[in-house]
Amino acid sequence: MKPFAYVRADSAENAVRAWTGHSGIARFLGGGTNLVDLMKLGVEAPDLIVDVARLPLDRVEELPDGGLRLGATVRNSDLAAHHAVRARYPVLSQALLAGASGQLRNAATTGGNLMQRTRCTYFQDTAKPCNKRVPGSGCPAREGVHRDLAVLGHSADCVATNPSDMSVALAAVDAVVELRGPDGERTVPVTDFHRLPGDRPERDTEIRPGELITGVRLPPVAPGAHSRYRKARDRASYAFALASVAAVLEVRDGTVRHAALAFGGLAHRPWRARAAEEVLVGAPATEETFARAADAELAAARPLRDNGFKVKLARNLAISVLGDLAARA
Repeated sequence: MKPFAYVRADSAENAVRAWTGHSGIARFLGGGTNLVDLMKLGVEAPDLIVDVARLPLDRVEELPDGGLRLGATVRNSDLAAHHAVRARYPVLSQALLAGASGQLRNAATTGGNLMQRTRCTYFQDTAKPCNKRVPGSGCPAREGVHRDLAVLGHSADCVATNPSDMSVALAAVDAVVELRGPDGERTVPVTDFHRLPGDRPERDTEIRPGELITGVRLPPVAPGAHSRYRKARDRASYAFALASVAAVLEVRDGTVRHAALAFGGLAHRPWRARAAEEVLVGAPATEETFARAADAELAAARPLRDNGFKVKLARNLAISVLGDLAARA
C-alpha cells in the first residue's frame, strides 16, 4: 500500500483549493468504484485524496427551460430511478441500469461515471507497457488481445475504449458538464468532454488540473421525441459493452424530424454519430433509411484483427433501436 494524505472537502471551492495547493498527485474521490480499484492495481498512486462525496451536489433539479440539472454526487441508482429522468430521459435511465451491478450503482456518482477510465487489460496491468499509463511505452493491444477494443477513432498509440454507459446516453441528449476549477467555472458539452487518443492517450478528457465536476445539465426534450439505450455484451449483466447505442428520435408523418445517435464500446470516447444523423433527418422513417444511416457512420471504422464483428454488431443495434423508436411514433 502506498501511503497518501486524505482531505474531506466541505465545499467545491475548498475541494479545488486542496487539489491546487498540493504539490504532488491529487485525485477527487466520489464513490470510488473506479479510482479505488486502480489504486489497488497500482495504476493510480495519488499522494492526496480529496473526498467530495459529501458535498451538497446530490440533487436532481428542474431547470427553467424544462431541462434537468444532475448534481455530480447523485448516485447512479438514484438517478436511474428518478421520476423525471425515467419519464423524460428514458435513454439515460436505461443506460445507468445497464451498467455495473446494483451494489456499484448505489455507490457510483454522476461525476465519477464521467471520469472512469478504460478497462483495457494492458492499461490495468502494470507489468505490461501502455501508452495511456506510461506515455511512450507502446500499445501492445494493437497486436495482442483487442477483441473488446476500439474500431473508431483509435490511433497508433492507443486502441482503448471508454467503458461508460451513462456517458453514451448523455452524448445523445446533448448534455453539458459543469466544472469548477482554480480559474473559475466553465461548461463543456459531453460530446467534447472525452478525447480521442491521438498521440496523447494518457489524457482521457478535456478536464484541466484541479477542476471538479459539479454537475451535468440536460436540455429539454424535443416535443414528440422518444429515446432508448441498448447494449450488447458477452453476458447478461455486470459486463462492459461490446457495442451499445443511445438514440433519440422524433418522427412526424412518417418522416424523421429530429435524430440523435451515439455509440458506446467502439471508441476512446462516446461516439456521437453525426454522419448518421445527417442521413436520418428529413428522410423516411424506414429500415432502409436506418441502414443507410448506420452504414454512413460506420464507414469510418478501422477494425483490428479480432474485433471486426463490432462493426456489424453496432450496425444491427442501431437499425433495431431506431426501428423500435419509429414504431412508437
